[in-house]
Amino acid sequence: MAYQVVWSPKALDDVEAIAVYISRDSASYTAAVVKKILDVTRSLNHCPSSGEVVPEFDDDSIKQQFAYMYRIIYRIKEQTVTVAAVTYKKRLLEEFDKD
Repeated sequence: MAYQVVWSPKALDDVEAIAVYISRDSASYTAAVVKKILDVTRSLNHCPSSGEVVPEFDDDSIKQQFAYMYRIIYRIKEQTVTVAAVTYKKRLLEEFDKD
């Protein structure tokens, strides 16, 4: 069963900000990081439940997977996986729209 993967505007902004930040030092590393993030999110349409539960929320529908030093936070609801945020792995999440 395939899930539909959609990106929130915030997650898109997060990836853009990450790319801009990394590109200050290395264009090739920027490309590698963005590619890894996209590869991880592409795999979510087949097995989104393989991620870890996000500890800040302790909710089985909110999961995370990692791409290098970044957390890809997503929510599973019915047949849709919403990529909600992409953030540095050590940063705690303070706010998250669960709706």
